[in-house]
Amino acid sequence: MKSKSLAQVTDFDLKLLRIFKTVSECGSFSAAEGLLGITRSAISLNMSDLEKRLGMRLCQRGRAGFALTDEGREILRHSDSMMAAVENFRQQVNQMHKQLRGEFNIGIINNLVTQPRMKITHALDALRANGPEIRINISMMTAADIERGLMDGRLHVGALPMTSPISGLDYTQLYDEKSELYCSSKHSLFTATHEHDDSELMKVDAIAPSFRMAAEGIGMHQMLNCTATASDREGIAFLILTGRFIGFLPDHYAAQWVEKKMMRALSPRRLHFSSKIAIVTRSGRRDNVILEKFLQSLDL
Repeated sequence: MKSKSLAQVTDFDLKLLRIFKTVSECGSFSAAEGLLGITRSAISLNMSDLEKRLGMRLCQRGRAGFALTDEGREILRHSDSMMAAVENFRQQVNQMHKQLRGEFNIGIINNLVTQPRMKITHALDALRANGPEIRINISMMTAADIERGLMDGRLHVGALPMTSPISGLDYTQLYDEKSELYCSSKHSLFTATHEHDDSELMKVDAIAPSFRMAAEGIGMHQMLNCTATASDREGIAFLILTGRFIGFLPDHYAAQWVEKKMMRALSPRRLHFSSKIAIVTRSGRRDNVILEKFLQSLDL
Protein backbone atom coordinates (compact mmCIF):
# COMPACT_ATOMS: atom_id res chain seq x y z
CA MET A 1 0.00 0.00 0.00
CA LYS A 2 1.38 3.40 -1.01
CA SER A 3 2.42 5.51 1.98
CA LYS A 4 0.96 8.99 2.44
CA SER A 5 0.90 11.74 5.02
CA LEU A 6 -2.18 12.31 7.18
CA ALA A 7 -3.13 15.96 6.83
CA GLN A 8 -5.49 16.16 9.78
CA VAL A 9 -7.51 13.92 12.09
CA THR A 10 -11.25 14.30 11.54
CA ASP A 11 -14.34 13.04 13.38
CA PHE A 12 -14.62 10.42 10.65
CA ASP A 13 -11.08 9.21 11.44
CA LEU A 14 -11.97 8.90 15.13
CA LYS A 15 -15.01 6.82 14.21
CA LEU A 16 -12.88 4.53 12.02
CA LEU A 17 -10.24 4.16 14.74
CA ARG A 18 -12.92 3.17 17.27
CA ILE A 19 -14.18 0.51 14.85
CA PHE A 20 -10.59 -0.69 14.35
CA LYS A 21 -10.07 -0.93 18.12
CA THR A 22 -13.29 -2.96 18.59
CA VAL A 23 -12.38 -5.35 15.75
CA SER A 24 -8.88 -5.81 17.21
CA GLU A 25 -10.29 -6.58 20.67
CA CYS A 26 -12.85 -9.03 19.24
CA GLY A 27 -10.32 -10.74 16.97
CA SER A 28 -12.46 -10.82 13.81
CA PHE A 29 -14.99 -8.86 11.77
CA SER A 30 -17.76 -11.36 12.51
CA ALA A 31 -17.17 -11.23 16.26
CA ALA A 32 -17.32 -7.41 16.18
CA GLU A 33 -20.67 -7.28 14.36
CA GLY A 34 -22.78 -7.53 17.51
CA LEU A 35 -20.80 -4.93 19.45
CA LEU A 36 -20.70 -2.42 16.60
CA GLY A 37 -24.24 -3.05 15.34
CA ILE A 38 -23.11 -3.11 11.71
CA THR A 39 -22.53 -5.90 9.18
CA ARG A 40 -19.21 -7.52 8.33
CA SER A 41 -19.27 -5.92 4.89
CA ALA A 42 -19.73 -2.47 6.47
CA ILE A 43 -16.89 -3.19 8.90
CA SER A 44 -14.69 -4.26 5.97
CA LEU A 45 -15.47 -1.04 4.08
CA ASN A 46 -14.67 1.05 7.16
CA MET A 47 -11.37 -0.77 7.66
CA SER A 48 -10.47 -0.20 4.00
CA ASP A 49 -11.30 3.50 4.37
CA LEU A 50 -9.05 3.74 7.44
CA GLU A 51 -6.17 1.99 5.69
CA LYS A 52 -6.52 4.36 2.74
CA ARG A 53 -6.60 7.37 5.08
CA LEU A 54 -3.46 6.24 6.88
CA GLY A 55 -1.69 4.83 3.82
CA MET A 56 -0.79 1.52 5.45
CA ARG A 57 -2.06 -2.02 5.89
CA LEU A 58 -3.43 -2.50 9.41
CA CYS A 59 -4.51 -6.13 9.41
CA GLN A 60 -4.53 -9.34 7.43
CA ARG A 61 -7.95 -10.86 6.86
CA GLY A 62 -9.09 -13.81 4.84
CA ARG A 63 -9.21 -17.57 5.06
CA ALA A 64 -6.14 -17.62 7.27
CA GLY A 65 -8.00 -15.52 9.83
CA PHE A 66 -7.59 -12.04 11.28
CA ALA A 67 -4.20 -10.73 12.43
CA LEU A 68 -2.79 -7.26 13.04
CA THR A 69 0.23 -6.15 11.04
CA ASP A 70 3.18 -4.51 12.79
CA GLU A 71 1.85 -1.16 11.60
CA GLY A 72 -1.63 -2.08 12.88
CA ARG A 73 -0.31 -2.80 16.36
CA GLU A 74 1.54 0.52 16.39
CA ILE A 75 -1.52 2.47 15.17
CA LEU A 76 -3.65 0.76 17.83
CA ARG A 77 -1.20 1.82 20.54
CA HIS A 78 -1.12 5.43 19.32
CA SER A 79 -4.90 5.55 18.93
CA ASP A 80 -5.35 4.37 22.55
CA SER A 81 -3.24 7.32 23.70
CA MET A 82 -5.16 9.72 21.45
CA MET A 83 -8.55 8.45 22.69
CA ALA A 84 -7.32 8.90 26.27
CA ALA A 85 -6.35 12.49 25.45
CA VAL A 86 -9.79 13.15 23.90
CA GLU A 87 -11.46 11.67 26.98
CA ASN A 88 -9.26 13.80 29.23
CA PHE A 89 -10.42 16.91 27.32
CA ARG A 90 -14.05 15.86 27.78
CA GLN A 91 -13.52 15.37 31.51
CA GLN A 92 -11.87 18.77 31.85
CA VAL A 93 -14.87 20.42 30.16
CA ASN A 94 -17.29 18.50 32.38
CA GLN A 95 -15.36 19.53 35.47
CA MET A 96 -15.91 23.15 34.48
CA HIS A 97 -19.62 22.44 34.83
CA LYS A 98 -19.09 20.61 38.15
CA GLN A 99 -20.49 17.44 36.65
CA LEU A 100 -19.22 13.95 37.40
CA ARG A 101 -19.35 12.59 33.88
CA GLY A 102 -16.91 10.74 31.70
CA GLU A 103 -14.71 7.67 31.69
CA PHE A 104 -12.85 6.29 34.70
CA ASN A 105 -10.21 3.73 33.75
CA ILE A 106 -8.74 1.55 36.47
CA GLY A 107 -6.22 -1.28 36.13
CA ILE A 108 -6.14 -3.99 38.81
CA ILE A 109 -4.05 -7.14 39.29
CA ASN A 110 -6.19 -10.25 39.40
CA ASN A 111 -7.68 -11.92 42.49
CA LEU A 112 -7.97 -8.83 44.69
CA VAL A 113 -11.76 -9.15 44.81
CA THR A 114 -11.52 -11.73 47.65
CA GLN A 115 -9.54 -9.30 49.82
CA PRO A 116 -11.75 -8.93 52.93
CA ARG A 117 -10.97 -5.22 53.32
CA MET A 118 -12.89 -4.30 50.19
CA LYS A 119 -11.60 -0.76 49.87
CA ILE A 120 -11.63 -0.71 46.06
CA THR A 121 -15.16 -2.14 45.90
CA HIS A 122 -16.45 0.41 48.43
CA ALA A 123 -14.71 3.29 46.62
CA LEU A 124 -16.24 2.27 43.28
CA ASP A 125 -19.65 2.04 44.96
CA ALA A 126 -19.25 5.56 46.38
CA LEU A 127 -18.03 6.90 43.04
CA ARG A 128 -21.03 5.49 41.19
CA ALA A 129 -23.40 6.86 43.84
CA ASN A 130 -21.94 10.36 43.40
CA GLY A 131 -21.79 10.17 39.62
CA PRO A 132 -24.37 7.86 38.01
CA GLU A 133 -23.21 9.00 34.57
CA ILE A 134 -19.59 7.98 35.14
CA ARG A 135 -18.56 5.07 32.92
CA ILE A 136 -16.28 2.80 34.97
CA ASN A 137 -13.87 0.66 32.94
CA ILE A 138 -11.93 -2.02 34.87
CA SER A 139 -9.06 -3.89 33.23
CA MET A 140 -7.40 -6.89 34.87
CA MET A 141 -3.73 -6.48 34.02
CA THR A 142 -0.19 -7.33 35.05
CA ALA A 143 1.62 -4.84 37.28
CA ALA A 144 3.91 -3.81 34.40
CA ASP A 145 0.95 -3.20 32.06
CA ILE A 146 -0.78 -1.11 34.73
CA GLU A 147 2.32 1.05 35.16
CA ARG A 148 2.61 1.52 31.39
CA GLY A 149 -1.09 2.43 31.18
CA LEU A 150 -0.65 5.06 33.89
CA MET A 151 2.42 6.55 32.24
CA ASP A 152 0.83 6.88 28.78
CA GLY A 153 -2.50 8.16 30.12
CA ARG A 154 -4.71 5.18 29.26
CA LEU A 155 -5.39 4.52 32.95
CA HIS A 156 -6.35 6.96 35.70
CA VAL A 157 -5.41 4.72 38.62
CA GLY A 158 -4.07 1.24 39.31
CA ALA A 159 -3.84 -1.31 42.13
CA LEU A 160 -0.73 -3.50 42.15
CA PRO A 161 2.00 -4.96 44.38
CA MET A 162 4.54 -2.35 45.50
CA THR A 163 7.75 -4.21 44.58
CA SER A 164 9.99 -1.80 42.68
CA PRO A 165 8.33 1.62 42.30
CA ILE A 166 9.23 3.46 39.10
CA SER A 167 9.88 7.16 38.66
CA GLY A 168 6.90 9.21 37.52
CA LEU A 169 4.31 7.29 39.54
CA ASP A 170 3.01 7.80 43.09
CA TYR A 171 2.43 4.69 45.23
CA THR A 172 0.30 4.63 48.38
CA GLN A 173 -0.10 1.42 50.37
CA LEU A 174 -3.65 0.09 50.28
CA TYR A 175 -3.47 -3.45 51.67
CA ASP A 176 -0.93 -5.64 53.42
CA GLU A 177 -1.46 -9.03 51.76
CA LYS A 178 -0.22 -12.24 53.42
CA SER A 179 0.72 -15.26 51.28
CA GLU A 180 1.22 -18.82 52.55
CA LEU A 181 2.49 -22.04 50.99
CA TYR A 182 -0.33 -24.37 49.88
CA CYS A 183 -0.82 -27.89 48.62
CA SER A 184 -4.04 -29.54 47.48
CA SER A 185 -5.86 -32.47 49.06
CA LYS A 186 -4.40 -34.69 46.30
CA HIS A 187 -0.82 -33.94 47.35
CA SER A 188 1.24 -36.29 49.52
CA LEU A 189 1.97 -33.45 51.99
CA PHE A 190 -1.70 -32.73 52.65
CA THR A 191 -2.11 -35.23 55.51
CA ALA A 192 1.27 -34.56 57.13
CA THR A 193 0.98 -33.04 60.61
CA HIS A 194 4.63 -32.12 61.26
CA GLU A 195 6.51 -28.93 60.41
CA HIS A 196 8.08 -29.26 56.97
CA ASP A 197 11.82 -28.61 56.79
CA ASP A 198 13.66 -27.22 53.76
CA SER A 199 15.04 -30.59 52.68
CA GLU A 200 11.55 -32.09 52.55
CA LEU A 201 10.18 -29.19 50.51
CA MET A 202 13.01 -29.50 47.98
CA LYS A 203 11.85 -33.03 47.15
CA VAL A 204 8.48 -31.90 45.73
CA ASP A 205 7.65 -29.79 42.68
CA ALA A 206 6.75 -26.15 43.27
CA ILE A 207 5.58 -23.13 41.27
CA ALA A 208 7.57 -19.96 40.67
CA PRO A 209 5.62 -16.80 39.78
CA SER A 210 6.83 -15.13 36.59
CA PHE A 211 5.60 -11.74 37.88
CA ARG A 212 7.66 -9.37 40.03
CA MET A 213 7.99 -9.98 43.75
CA ALA A 214 9.55 -8.20 46.69
CA ALA A 215 12.71 -9.58 48.30
CA GLU A 216 10.82 -11.49 51.01
CA GLY A 217 8.76 -13.40 48.45
CA ILE A 218 11.81 -14.13 46.30
CA GLY A 219 13.62 -15.53 49.36
CA MET A 220 10.73 -17.87 50.15
CA HIS A 221 10.65 -19.24 46.60
CA GLN A 222 14.40 -19.90 46.65
CA MET A 223 13.69 -22.53 49.32
CA LEU A 224 11.52 -24.48 46.87
CA ASN A 225 12.15 -26.82 43.93
CA CYS A 226 10.39 -24.66 41.32
CA THR A 227 9.73 -26.74 38.20
CA ALA A 228 6.78 -24.74 36.84
CA THR A 229 5.92 -21.06 36.40
CA ALA A 230 2.67 -19.09 36.36
CA SER A 231 2.00 -15.54 35.20
CA ASP A 232 -0.59 -14.81 37.90
CA ARG A 233 -2.18 -16.12 41.08
CA GLU A 234 -4.98 -17.94 39.26
CA GLY A 235 -2.38 -19.88 37.28
CA ILE A 236 -0.67 -20.86 40.55
CA ALA A 237 -4.02 -22.08 41.92
CA PHE A 238 -4.62 -24.19 38.81
CA LEU A 239 -1.28 -25.96 39.28
CA ILE A 240 -1.72 -26.45 43.04
CA LEU A 241 -5.13 -28.07 42.45
CA THR A 242 -3.56 -30.70 40.17
CA GLY A 243 -2.06 -32.21 43.32
CA ARG A 244 1.41 -32.26 41.76
CA PHE A 245 2.72 -28.86 42.88
CA ILE A 246 2.96 -26.65 45.96
CA GLY A 247 2.90 -22.86 45.72
CA PHE A 248 2.31 -19.58 47.50
CA LEU A 249 -1.11 -17.88 47.33
CA PRO A 250 -2.63 -14.90 49.18
CA ASP A 251 -4.52 -16.31 52.16
CA HIS A 252 -7.73 -14.45 51.25
CA TYR A 253 -7.67 -15.98 47.75
CA ALA A 254 -6.87 -19.53 48.93
CA ALA A 255 -9.58 -19.40 51.62
CA GLN A 256 -12.31 -20.59 49.21
CA TRP A 257 -10.46 -23.91 48.70
CA VAL A 258 -9.28 -24.21 52.30
CA GLU A 259 -12.90 -24.00 53.51
CA LYS A 260 -13.81 -26.86 51.15
CA LYS A 261 -10.78 -28.87 52.39
CA MET A 262 -9.34 -28.83 48.89
CA MET A 263 -6.17 -27.00 50.02
CA ARG A 264 -4.19 -26.50 53.21
CA ALA A 265 -1.33 -24.24 54.21
CA LEU A 266 2.00 -25.93 54.88
CA SER A 267 3.83 -24.84 58.07
CA PRO A 268 2.04 -21.46 58.06
CA ARG A 269 3.92 -20.16 61.11
CA ARG A 270 7.19 -20.36 59.15
CA LEU A 271 6.34 -20.40 55.45
CA HIS A 272 4.69 -17.08 54.67
CA PHE A 273 5.49 -13.59 53.39
CA SER A 274 3.69 -10.26 53.05
CA SER A 275 3.17 -8.04 50.01
CA LYS A 276 2.17 -4.40 49.99
CA ILE A 277 -0.67 -3.72 47.56
CA ALA A 278 -0.56 -0.08 46.49
CA ILE A 279 -2.92 2.35 44.81
CA VAL A 280 -0.91 4.05 42.05
CA THR A 281 -1.41 7.28 40.10
CA ARG A 282 0.74 9.32 37.76
CA SER A 283 2.93 11.95 39.42
CA GLY A 284 2.03 15.58 38.62
CA ARG A 285 -1.29 14.53 37.12
CA ARG A 286 -3.82 17.14 36.05
CA ASP A 287 -6.83 17.82 38.25
CA ASN A 288 -9.45 15.13 37.71
CA VAL A 289 -12.50 15.36 39.94
CA ILE A 290 -13.54 11.74 39.26
CA LEU A 291 -10.14 10.40 40.27
CA GLU A 292 -10.03 12.61 43.36
CA LYS A 293 -13.47 11.41 44.46
CA PHE A 294 -12.32 7.82 44.07
CA LEU A 295 -9.12 8.40 46.05
CA GLN A 296 -11.05 10.17 48.82
CA SER A 297 -13.38 7.18 49.10
CA LEU A 298 -10.42 4.85 49.69
CA ASP A 299 -9.71 6.64 53.00
CA LEU A 300 -5.96 6.55 52.36
